[in-house]
Amino acid sequence: MLEIRDLVVKYGGITAVKGISLDIRKGETVALIGANGAGKSSTLHAISGLIRTAGGKIIFDGTDITGLGADKIVSMGLVQVPEGRQIFTRLTVEENLRMGAYVNRDRADAEKNYETALNLFPILKERAKQSAGTLSGGEQQMLAIGRALMSSPKMLLLDEPSMGLSPIMTAEVFGVLKSLKEKGITVFVIEQNAYDALELADRAYIMETGTISLEGSSGDLIEDERVKAAYLGGDI
Repeated sequence: MLEIRDLVVKYGGITAVKGISLDIRKGETVALIGANGAGKSSTLHAISGLIRTAGGKIIFDGTDITGLGADKIVSMGLVQVPEGRQIFTRLTVEENLRMGAYVNRDRADAEKNYETALNLFPILKERAKQSAGTLSGGEQQMLAIGRALMSSPKMLLLDEPSMGLSPIMTAEVFGVLKSLKEKGITVFVIEQNAYDALELADRAYIMETGTISLEGSSGDLIEDERVKAAYLGGDI
């Protein structure tokens, strides 16, 4: 469903992503793991059309989307849940969710997605009329995921979904991601929390200083001594 070939991303004279290639098949959950500054978010922003690429190709669902604007990419069904949630704090929970359906012209489908989001996140149903800025960090993350689902995405991109969350809320958010996986939604998750990401994903890529250093099934990587030492705190 998503093919990245020799992707290069630069910021001025700095090359943040150095010609990486990766693939994500329909229905898969794939993780991109790495330390802060490894180039993970730059990769995701290039896929989403938020920054321009300096080289390589990005193919989504058989179409070359390299260089397309973010609005066109979203309308094709490739939707990002941004780092830091970036919800509309002065709008209500319901208004935030409905904003996510702006590319969905099928009103019946949008209404079905709204009900699905509320069923997936019961706390949002309880607080539908509440200002989104009054939610906790974990609740805001749920809102950001629910907002992304409103457009009936073919694929979800998640940028550091556990950032700033308590362990309890992190477990709850990853539980929701497992539910999306079980529904067959294709998910690409960027995450520093390696253990939870590997537990969730079918496959994973390890990124270091702009390059892919390892790739494989999550089961293999979670047992890899290099991954254990660098990301999992030694033996687990």
